[in-house]
Amino acid sequence: MEREWQTLRELLLPAVAGTTRGKRGRTVENELRGAIRDGRLPPGSRVPSSRDLAGQLGLSRGTVAAAYNQLVAEGYLIAERGSGTRVTSHIGTPADGATARAPRARVDLHPGLPSLSSFPRAEWLAAHRAALADLPNDELGYPDPAGLPALRTELSAYLGRVRAVAAEPASLLVTNGAAEGLALVADELHRRGHRSIAVEDPSHRGQSELLASHGLSPVPVPVDEHGIRVDDLAATGCRAVLVTAAHQFPLGVVLHPDRRHRLLEWAAEQDGLVVEDDYDAEHRYDRPALGAMQALAPTRVIYQGSVSKVLAPALRLGWLVLPPALLPELVERKRLDDLGCATLPQAAFAHLLRTGGYDRHLRRTRALYRRRRDMLLSTLSDVDGCEPVGVAAGLHLVLRLPPRVDDRQVQESLADQGIAAPALSGYAHGPAPFPGLVLGYAALSADQIRQTSAAIAAVVGQLCR
Repeated sequence: MEREWQTLRELLLPAVAGTTRGKRGRTVENELRGAIRDGRLPPGSRVPSSRDLAGQLGLSRGTVAAAYNQLVAEGYLIAERGSGTRVTSHIGTPADGATARAPRARVDLHPGLPSLSSFPRAEWLAAHRAALADLPNDELGYPDPAGLPALRTELSAYLGRVRAVAAEPASLLVTNGAAEGLALVADELHRRGHRSIAVEDPSHRGQSELLASHGLSPVPVPVDEHGIRVDDLAATGCRAVLVTAAHQFPLGVVLHPDRRHRLLEWAAEQDGLVVEDDYDAEHRYDRPALGAMQALAPTRVIYQGSVSKVLAPALRLGWLVLPPALLPELVERKRLDDLGCATLPQAAFAHLLRTGGYDRHLRRTRALYRRRRDMLLSTLSDVDGCEPVGVAAGLHLVLRLPPRVDDRQVQESLADQGIAAPALSGYAHGPAPFPGLVLGYAALSADQIRQTSAAIAAVVGQLCR
């Protein structure tokens, strides 16, 4: 019981500490309600007395008692004289149909997130104000389904300057993040008779799930140190492929120039299409990233990007640069889906591009992420038998583990310590090319980096012994 109460104290203390004094009672109430709903406090479990919990949290007994009384009234808790207060035994759990929410990790290394604390709040607010002040009244009506013309103009210039993309404003389609863009492409491919699409192996499993939900069967094609193996691609029978050429996810390799040309030759021979997911190419730390493939074959390559890895996923701003043969159909599909993306965020982003705010933010975060990557590599250098894989780029790195180590076992052992470090095998469609960990470092503090490296060293050392 003492262990359960200690867990409850650890659950509530951070939330209470971060709340102003007058709102701490409501915080205790909300946190307890959430813990009961998602199963962290299982049905029938006993909670501390109001006096005991108040002492642990540094609150008045009346504050905790009021929270308990509210939850008793709502049916989450039951108070019985002589038996204390318990979680109601009949409370439904996520097994009713929802997926149980895993306890939040103390240190989360899942890849894909930038440093959210570095989001340029002041600049974004200023961009919103300036954009709204300049926006003509007519632009407050239903948006152009292809995207705000001012944003497509700025994006065209930016992508040409930074990624060497051949994109006229009219060839751009603004989307609600990269996911909507890929969904629109998948629907159009399916309409044109495609029933499968080649994907890299290993790769982002969420993208494969999205493609499958839109009627396309993902066909895995192995990736090696030079990127996707185009000779194996030719044997799949697919006429479309999704690649991360500039910085393969998750292995971090760059598609070799010879394979770039061979991939585009394959597309021409098959009358096929290449979807180029340029998800984090702006983050290259040792040299400029190779330009996008799209400019080499604009009629064969669909170029996809978003602000999720530079600013924040919450903005839901993405884009497609489309071949002329696909553009009208996808714009029309976008119109029918949602009438177009919200105008005000597009206008704010256009202002940020036009005034250099986006470039300034990139310079700041690029320096920050390089420091964090260097520190992670430095601290991981003490882990025997492990080595990093891939180029100095992006927001994550892959750590190759000793051949005899099971990366899922490492993942589980780290999870027991509150560290979420995904195994490479979780991204593979079949056997992984080697045991490894996929470590997202962009949002980590220096202390978290040191804790993580020490924990990995201990776990790997123990498994090797």
